[in-house]
Amino acid sequence: MFKNSLVIFLFGISFFVQAQRNPLIVKDSVSQKNWVNSTYNAMSLEERVGQLFMVSVASNQNKAATDKVKQLISEHHIGGVIFSNGGPVQQAKLTNKYQSASKIPLMIGMDAEWGLAMRLDSTYAFPWNMTLGAIKDSAIVERVGKQIGKHAKRLGVHINFAPDIDINTNPKNPIIGNRSFGENRDNVTRNGIAFMKGMESEQVLSSGKHFPGHGDTSSDSHKTLPEIPFSRKRLDSIEMYPFKKLINAGISSIMVAHLSVPSLEFQKDIPSSLSEQIISGILKDQLGFKGLVFTDALNMNGVGVSKTPGDVELAAFNAGNDILLMPKDVLAAKSRLLKAYEKGRISEKRLETSVKKILMAKYKVGLDNYKPIALKNLYEDLNSLENDLVYERAIENAITVAKNDFSLLPVKTLENKKIAYVELGDVSGADFLNALNKYTTVTNVDKSTVLSSPSSLSAYNLIIVGHHKSNESPWKSYSYSSSDLKVLSSIGALRTSNLILAEFAKPYALTTVNLEKINSVVIGYQNSTIAQEKVAEVIFGAIGAKGKLPVTAHPELPVNRSIQFDSILRLGYSLPERVGLNSSKLTEIDRLVKAGIDSLMFPGAQILVARKGKIVYEKAFGKPTYDAKEALTLDHIYDLASLTKILGTLPLLMKMEEDGKLSLNQTFQELIPAYADTELKNVSVLKALSHYGRLPAWIAFYTSTLDKNRKPSGEFYRDKPLPGFSTRVTDKLFLADAYKDSIYNRIGRQDLKSNRYRYSDVGYYVFHKYIEDTYNDKQDVLANKYFYAPLGATTTTYNPLDKFAKDRIVPSEEDNYYRYERVQGYVHDMGAAMQGGVGGHAGLFSNAGDIAKIMQMYLQGGFYGGDRFISSRTIKKFNTCYFCKENVRRGVGFDKPDARTGSPTCGCVSQKSFGHSGFTGTYTWADPEEEIVYVFLSNRTFPSATNTLLVKSGLRTRIQRAIYDAIEN
Repeated sequence: MFKNSLVIFLFGISFFVQAQRNPLIVKDSVSQKNWVNSTYNAMSLEERVGQLFMVSVASNQNKAATDKVKQLISEHHIGGVIFSNGGPVQQAKLTNKYQSASKIPLMIGMDAEWGLAMRLDSTYAFPWNMTLGAIKDSAIVERVGKQIGKHAKRLGVHINFAPDIDINTNPKNPIIGNRSFGENRDNVTRNGIAFMKGMESEQVLSSGKHFPGHGDTSSDSHKTLPEIPFSRKRLDSIEMYPFKKLINAGISSIMVAHLSVPSLEFQKDIPSSLSEQIISGILKDQLGFKGLVFTDALNMNGVGVSKTPGDVELAAFNAGNDILLMPKDVLAAKSRLLKAYEKGRISEKRLETSVKKILMAKYKVGLDNYKPIALKNLYEDLNSLENDLVYERAIENAITVAKNDFSLLPVKTLENKKIAYVELGDVSGADFLNALNKYTTVTNVDKSTVLSSPSSLSAYNLIIVGHHKSNESPWKSYSYSSSDLKVLSSIGALRTSNLILAEFAKPYALTTVNLEKINSVVIGYQNSTIAQEKVAEVIFGAIGAKGKLPVTAHPELPVNRSIQFDSILRLGYSLPERVGLNSSKLTEIDRLVKAGIDSLMFPGAQILVARKGKIVYEKAFGKPTYDAKEALTLDHIYDLASLTKILGTLPLLMKMEEDGKLSLNQTFQELIPAYADTELKNVSVLKALSHYGRLPAWIAFYTSTLDKNRKPSGEFYRDKPLPGFSTRVTDKLFLADAYKDSIYNRIGRQDLKSNRYRYSDVGYYVFHKYIEDTYNDKQDVLANKYFYAPLGATTTTYNPLDKFAKDRIVPSEEDNYYRYERVQGYVHDMGAAMQGGVGGHAGLFSNAGDIAKIMQMYLQGGFYGGDRFISSRTIKKFNTCYFCKENVRRGVGFDKPDARTGSPTCGCVSQKSFGHSGFTGTYTWADPEEEIVYVFLSNRTFPSATNTLLVKSGLRTRIQRAIYDAIEN
């Protein structure tokens, strides 16, 4: 008997503790209670009743309207204000004005489900709940909630009416949709709790809505009274499930919807917001909720129309609501409540309960020690870089691959792909197309062209379709137009290509799509710039696919569907802080480059910084020439000069070494047997690549082909291609084909120099010939086949005029000593020019982005984009300094930092780092220890190579120093 009594006693204690749990109580509950009691006791009846009302105002309203609210505050003691549309600065000013007029600090509220941008201009919009519902990691959702809470607090907002924890089981729901975390109760609950915790961590009250559940309605309670026709059992297991769990997790408030719920409220046409059975009976008594209870806005049609002003508000209060939100006539409503109190229809205890709860909430958010909003830096604080960091991480984890036939995603073997992009929808997909083109060439084909001529896509073997819908609000149209469906169908009917569909709207858009002929479906959920860029990264495998469908998007795409894959280690794009760099410190690069331009070191430059596989800084400065009208862009292509050695020749030599076609111990006479009787015969590959082969620095071959006036001699040149004169130097200068032998004969006649470090181009002439003789193919063809095409380095090429328009190529010099014209699109180096633009030491062109791909491949031990280009063993072998003891800093082909002086770097890089510089004003460096890739491209030789200001200034390595100074972790 004693045992049974103990069980009953313990059960009673357990129930009591759970029932008494109050989310509004703070740690210092004694001080809170004293403040609440003293404040309440000092209030008049009118002031107490005034606390029950939260009135609406918009900061973009006229002065008469905003002054009217001030009058309600000062004369009628309104307890709170909910802000609607406007701007943050004006709202802050109004808030300060209203708070100064209020005897008791006001509770300021907002509907800011996805951030302040839900209502305000000049503020940040975070992902909608449907997008967050695709994320598996609750910590990311919590971080979004925290950032939204941070913004609310900065703007003096104490309660954000979020999260929306409606379970959207009706795809045609006109008012919830994207505002819901999805159709699965557990997913909605998990994310609702995470969002709530994030927001509350910033001392901002949360509010679960819309009780008892607005997710399965086909009408909008703003316009009418929607009905929830389900049984109590169904409501308990679905609609009300998240509310139960969030109450247990400590949510501060619940907003009650205007819904007809016959199984919970037996009186006909009584909305849930006015139902004592639902609010007091179920929410408070059965679910044990002790926090604040808000009505949904009382100016909505769903609450009904009363004959007497104030009847609705009185009914709402009597039903158990604590705060009456946005009453139609606040003075009539207040008067109605005062009369009810006087007549005994509202007891003192009932009034005290609600008012003290409101005061407890005010204490919880710090209104016992109210401070005005600081206007200084308000805009900057609300629009910080931190927002993009939070948004980017959320989107990366939300993007969902829902279909992936043949494992088409992530896209590999770029060398075999010819890709087209077709834009559908009614808003721009330009950001998506731009991001796709960072990985390989993707051609834009207009949908009107596809409609009129489907065969226009027949030349492509991969087609990416983007369906782009408005990102302005979650209520915007998301459906496919009939013409867009027709375009999609015609593309799917093509037998010559695979089809990827990228959806930039909520998943329900796919309901009307025939998925049979679509190979892969990837859902980005929103059409923001970041979402478009990140979907492109998923498609090409720069980041993995992690998300899951929060709703059923199609009979073939059920809720929770998730096809995951990891990154295939292509470069992605991000913000510096994501990889441990400081954005503010990286702005030093801008200052240095602009100073370089102002000092006439070069007309323009491209600078790229990547870390940990992410490009975090990529900018173009200046112009292609000093007198150019157009600005330099990231698409412009530079003559790389000696970067060709490590980006063009060296990768081929590494491949040959792996394939047994080359050994570092081989000598020049083994590479070119004609050198067997020359002094060069015993120069080894290792020593030549280490610049320790006693070779001359360079040979001015071109001078021997000039006449007595130092102009190209008619003996060696023609002004157009003719038999025997097909080696193109420029479009007006063609060298005799036989001169190629003269070059190699002259190399063979060279005497070896003293046995010390001497940088030399000469060995690369030998390697160039050996590569082409071994493969019986041109070096440019080989480099593209084995490296550039599969890497997606589409601008990396020799003789760029064969592929690109001239104005896209940055000129390198006004030549007045050999070619006597502007050198643009043809290699600057004279020796490479005399080899038809393809040399072992020079000839390569590229932009910074594509150089980074090659350097990142090296950094990743020869692996990139799902392909193994070179073994890590080989990379390590070539990135070793074999003659450091002889004061030779070089690796095998790679330049490396001098252990004594740090040259040719900032002295701040690791000894494992490697790179090279180029005569035209180029430089690239990679550091495995810090996982950094740095690219600097300029045409410092324009208009004259005699300009050595860049070299003397050390600017390239000063920029490198700025990068390393920006490292924070």
